[in-house]
Amino acid sequence: MTTKRDYYDILEVGHEASEEDIRKAFRKKALEFHPDRNKDTDAAEKFKEVNEAYQVLTDPERRQRYDRFGHAGATNGGGGASGFEGADVFGGFGDIFDAFFGGGQRGGRTRARPGRDLQTNLTVAFEEAVFGVIKEIEITRTERCSRCEGSRSEPGHQPITCSNCKGSGRVRRAQRSMFGQFMTEAECNVCNGTGSQVNQPCTQCKGVGQERTRRKIQVQVPGGVPHGANLNLRGQGDAGEMGGPAGDLYVGMRVQPHAFFERENYDILYTLDISFPQAALGIELDVPTLEEPRALKIHSGTQTDEVYRIKGQGIPHLGREDRRGDQLVTIRVATPKKLSSRQRELLEELQRSFTDTTS
Repeated sequence: MTTKRDYYDILEVGHEASEEDIRKAFRKKALEFHPDRNKDTDAAEKFKEVNEAYQVLTDPERRQRYDRFGHAGATNGGGGASGFEGADVFGGFGDIFDAFFGGGQRGGRTRARPGRDLQTNLTVAFEEAVFGVIKEIEITRTERCSRCEGSRSEPGHQPITCSNCKGSGRVRRAQRSMFGQFMTEAECNVCNGTGSQVNQPCTQCKGVGQERTRRKIQVQVPGGVPHGANLNLRGQGDAGEMGGPAGDLYVGMRVQPHAFFERENYDILYTLDISFPQAALGIELDVPTLEEPRALKIHSGTQTDEVYRIKGQGIPHLGREDRRGDQLVTIRVATPKKLSSRQRELLEELQRSFTDTTS
């Protein structure tokens, strides 16, 4: 007769191991010896051994008896792994893994489910994105039924406790396979996890408790928001289920281009065309900004692509409207395409003067 191995040695844990330590060790060993993954001839036997150790060491009473009396104490009067009504003798590996690797949930009623997040886009003008604006958008979302207020029943009627799960929203069943017996838990297929049944469904939502609604929503666009940003409107998405919170609404910002301004981070870019005499002699000109024109002094000898900075005339910082970027003015010296005879005469005279100076 083969001597059974120590359960702690099978799972490679110490005698002081907590239930969580044992559970982690079982997950590791079960994955290692699962016959669907391990093709060794003794994999099935080792998997069965791992499961047996897990069943005993996670049952406080059986573990106590095992610690005192060994394997005999774990089986005598321990309830074993039998006696489950409706057990599936031919339960597959998928059901076993569901039980231990995330397929089931412990506890009572199914948890509340949050609503779905929604996504939409909003187009604003360049200046609106710079200084902020309030816009109204229209979306379609799931909301609590206005007739039954989410109860799913006709007004004057109330849901009753589900007869299948007794109001827990979950059902448990035992499964027996060649590797032992397991308890699995899943959402009740009668009440869909709600724990209650509707005898008189709401005539408006057909017993769903929710309805699709077209809704207008105001969006506060903050000053300085960039193109492509997503504004998060919390709780403006689809309604949750079974008391869960509503989802969020994400509004993608689409900023229209400006006729002559461009944006670079928090700065405004502007190109100013001046003539050659203006660049050579210097001049003071009014330059457009996002608010009102500002005087800009161009010094003599300014070259093409030279940049002037107008402080504080850029984009407000998000969340810090007291801070703004600058307006950067790039100079472009324009060359005339056509000249009058007088202009040509003057330029030729100017050219000769440069030549006389350098000779």
